Order: sequence, then structure tokens, then C-alpha cells
Amino acid sequence: MSPAETESPAGKWTNAPAPADLPGKGLAQHPMLYVGENYTKMFLVNDGKVTWTYQTGNREFPWEYDDVWMLSNGNILFTRMQYVAEITPDKKVVWRYDCNNSKDASHTEVHTCQPIGLDKVMFVVNGLPPRLMVVNIKTGAVEVNHELSSADGQPFNPKNIHGQFRRARYTAQGTYLLSYMIQNKVVELDKDFKEVWSYPIPSPWAAIRLKNGNTLITDEREGLTREVNPKGKIVWEFKTSDLPEAYRFSTAPQTCTRLANGNTIFCSRGNTTGAGPQLVEVTPDKKVVWVLQDWHDLGGATAVQILDDPGIPENPGESEH
Repeated sequence: MSPAETESPAGKWTNAPAPADLPGKGLAQHPMLYVGENYTKMFLVNDGKVTWTYQTGNREFPWEYDDVWMLSNGNILFTRMQYVAEITPDKKVVWRYDCNNSKDASHTEVHTCQPIGLDKVMFVVNGLPPRLMVVNIKTGAVEVNHELSSADGQPFNPKNIHGQFRRARYTAQGTYLLSYMIQNKVVELDKDFKEVWSYPIPSPWAAIRLKNGNTLITDEREGLTREVNPKGKIVWEFKTSDLPEAYRFSTAPQTCTRLANGNTIFCSRGNTTGAGPQLVEVTPDKKVVWVLQDWHDLGGATAVQILDDPGIPENPGESEH
């Protein structure tokens, strides 16, 4: 462990047995970087085993891991609710932004981040008001610091800044794609923060812009992931109820990853008891090809980066197939 780490407690689920005969190769299916909001340890998996971890302490408020990236230089960028940070492979902290974590109405949180090149980070700070920021981590310059407007014209609820935003992404087109989770809408803003596209959907936890121009949205409330085209037409949808009973999640997926081969991997944080899978991969025709249910080696899954998929992570749009 590095000096910056704080040991995470053992999960309650560590003795949960793994079901036999699940589709795919278990931990050997993909090399991956893996985090979950119900556990304060991130995992690097390669050749079927955990090869590296980073621990961030106990589970007291606030503690969620929600977003994670491995950059082309090997550094890892992540959010942990009260801060966003970048660390080197040997666990040296090279940059960190801390929120105001007082438990009164002025507190702020961060649940999403994205590298823009190797020298800039985009992230959204939930608060009153919420703000989208872009920071040059080499110079320390704050290049963007913009107050975000409500999606429905009503004031943000001061009692629930936690639910304001989850995923935010800077697209290859230079726009910002925001998931207004408690306001039930995905909104795309141009560089001047003018709305150019939106899509209403209950509890959007994550939205990503695919290379084909469509938007892939995870609706946590209804347990579905929906791909819509620029006109808002549904072109593909997958519900947790589409899974065979033996492979169903204990909690609805929060995010998903679209692979270059067209498959989609869904991430479930689980319920910390070892019930249900953490990751499920399906083909475009909804055939299940991989189910990962390994509560002995891993915690729940909120976000995963598949490391054998093409694309340079810090180049916006390259990893969204």
C-alpha cells in the first residue's frame, strides 16, 4: 500500500459462493479496471486474477466510487464522491480536487470525471449551484467553471444534491452530455452551454454518445438500458427482465459499456450480500455470453473499463463504440 492509501474493510460478502457453470471465462474474460460504489477498493484484473488494487478507507460518508479511467500513460483517474483524483501506477497522487463535505446545505459531491487529453480533467460538482469544471492539472488553471441550470426549470432540491448528476461526458463533437438523475432527463449542451438535444427518461444514471451518433442511456429506476438515435427513436433496449432468472441482477445496472464488437456489458453494484452477478455481457441480439459473479475477489460494480478494447481513453469519443 502507498502512503496515500487507507485500508478498506473486508466486505460482508467475501464468503459468498460463486455459482457454477456461468457463461464466459469468469475473471479471465477481459482485462479490466473495476470499481463499485458499495466498496472502497478499486481493482485491476488481468489474466484471470486481481493484479493491483487501490484502497480508500472506510465506508463512512462520503465514500462512493462512481467513475474511473485508466489513461494511455497508465495513470488512473477516479471519483470518490468527496474528491476526484489522478494517481500513477505506483499510487502517487499527481492531482486531486476536494469537495466541501460538510453535512449542511452547502456540501458538494462529485460523481463523474473524464480525461481530456493527458493534461485536462472535466468533472461535475453537485451542489447549490452545481458546476461543470475543466481543470488543467499540469498548470492548475481552471479553464471552465460553469453553473449548470436545472433541466426542468424548477430550482434544484436543496435536500438532495446527491441525486443531481451522475455521468457527464465530453463528446467528440465538443458538447457536454449530462445525466440529470433526479430530474429524469439527459441533456446535451454545446460549448456555450446552450441545449442542443435532450431525452426524457426516468432516473438516467449514465448516458454515453456512441460513434454511430446514438446515445446509450442507463435508466436505474426501471432497470433498463436504451439506445436512442438523434431523433429520440429507440433503436435498441435491454431490460433486466430480459435476462434468464439465474443471471438477474440484485440491483439494476447503473452504467454499461459498449464494446467494439457490438456487445454491451452491464454493471451492477449489487446489494453487498453476494447475491446476483456484478457484470453481464450480451450480444446485440441479447444473447448472454459472460456473467461475472465473484464476490470473493471483487465488490460490486458501478463502472468498468475494458482494457482489451480499442481506443485511447483520453481522446473523447474513442472508447464509446
